[in-house]
Amino acid sequence: MAESNMKSGAFCWNELATRDVEGATKFYCDLLGWTASVDNSVGSPYTIFKKGETMVAGMMGMTEEYGDTPPHWMGYILVDDVDHAAKKTEELGGKVCVPPMDIPSVGRFTVITDPTGATISLIKFSTPSE
Repeated sequence: MAESNMKSGAFCWNELATRDVEGATKFYCDLLGWTASVDNSVGSPYTIFKKGETMVAGMMGMTEEYGDTPPHWMGYILVDDVDHAAKKTEELGGKVCVPPMDIPSVGRFTVITDPTGATISLIKFSTPSE
């Protein structure tokens, strides 16, 4: 996912949520020359897109819990402390849409909305020893 030399505040991951995983896989692989592989280690299928050997994005299928939310891309910004960033978001007038939570073998993340209504995810990747 994120390059080990990335600093806090850097965009570090892109993720597509869609109801048509098969169609989106074909579209982005054909359009951008990506390859796709499916990882089932987090409990549900998660597609990893690569350009050559470099992971560039991920994709997950949207379930009923998404309701009427349209398919969308979500950017992730690297932070040093997800819980602190979520608290600071609220202090500055933003909202926490998804409270800080752990993704096994990946890290800790939260989804926030800024005061203008723009949504983004914040993440701290776990280290191999975590």
